[in-house]
Amino acid sequence: MFERHQGGESAILVHVDFPSTFQQQSREDRHEFIELVKSADIENLDILQAKRDRPDARYFLGKGKVEELVGMVQLHQAPLVLFNHSLSPAQEKNLEEVLQCRVVDRIGLILDIFAQRAHTFEGKLQVELAQLKHLSTRLVRGWTHLERQKGGIGLRGPGETQLETDRRLLRERIKWITKRLEKVDKQRQQSRRSRKRAQLPTVSLVGYTNAGKSTLFNRITDSEVYAADKLFATLDPTLRKVHWPETGNLVLADTVGFIRHLPHDLVAAFKATLQESREADLLIHVIDASDERRDENIEQVYEVLSEIGADEVPRLEVYNKIDRIEGAKPRIDKDSHGVVNRVWLSALNGEGLPLLQRAIGEKLGETVINCEILLPPKEGKARAMLFSADGIASETVTEQGFWRIKLHISKNEWEQIKRNSGVDLSQYIE
Repeated sequence: MFERHQGGESAILVHVDFPSTFQQQSREDRHEFIELVKSADIENLDILQAKRDRPDARYFLGKGKVEELVGMVQLHQAPLVLFNHSLSPAQEKNLEEVLQCRVVDRIGLILDIFAQRAHTFEGKLQVELAQLKHLSTRLVRGWTHLERQKGGIGLRGPGETQLETDRRLLRERIKWITKRLEKVDKQRQQSRRSRKRAQLPTVSLVGYTNAGKSTLFNRITDSEVYAADKLFATLDPTLRKVHWPETGNLVLADTVGFIRHLPHDLVAAFKATLQESREADLLIHVIDASDERRDENIEQVYEVLSEIGADEVPRLEVYNKIDRIEGAKPRIDKDSHGVVNRVWLSALNGEGLPLLQRAIGEKLGETVINCEILLPPKEGKARAMLFSADGIASETVTEQGFWRIKLHISKNEWEQIKRNSGVDLSQYIE
């Protein structure tokens, strides 16, 4: 049912500059648009730039620029024109009639990138749901040849047009996908409940797309999650249990990157995925420190976090890619109250990673126990549980056969071991 272009196509790009006073959703960044096109593996044949006070209701562009665009399409024999803006269904239809080629707006481009990146069953369903919702508003575009009556044996009934049938099939497919995603959401909720029962803190990596989240995730977890210098290189979330030197065991989650004016259908479709961030104990906001638009990107991330209800979760800002900034060195910044709020590092070469360990340790420090206990030989079961939880930093044996143990364990795990072993370990603290 989809009209989606495959990677390797070529296109002419269109970007319009609007005044700063104009509505925010129509003002987009040209550099980011070019990066989106590159991420979709589309060859940039040419770019048409224009300035307007407001979009034209019929063509988005003015009459002169439409004529110029027609000439560019004919010159390059371009099969596709990409707009760095949201177009109405009528504008898309009118432009396609004039240009005699396909026209895709910014939302359609982002959806296509997501479709290329989705690998898991859940990710593919989420993207398809967003595509279907986007397509449902544009079904009439280019489908006028289907407005004929149809009927007969095996069909829904006489008098229904092909277009009405397609709309009905679209609604049924959306309904089916929504039900399947509800099942996936229940499974995710069950996994989150299991982690809570195990009382493992969850740390979620969030940030603008291409900020280096997956590179940092790989550096921390020693994993091989796909990381590339592309927008939306990561789409499917990845979770790993890691032993953090400063806090003990925790679950680290790598999530999909954000972008300015992320389509609402995508935010809704990825609600289950983004839930990992909303229910995290700590958000690591990864920021590309070398990006000249980093302040704008930070605002966009906070907007999306607010939209998914994660704006109240404690945050730690990580300014990544300092290897691209001349003279920049790893450091920790603190606010006026002496609380850590920012870490500067390079995930690519690992420079500054110990500072991040220390910062997360401070952020989650209230939930961690650092002490020494003198455990008698009869408490072997409790000792085994402490080892299983990776809570023992070091251990020596006294002449009397007691275990002198230096603990580094989360309070949650500590309390759980006390309950499960039936021993009040606090009495052995020295």
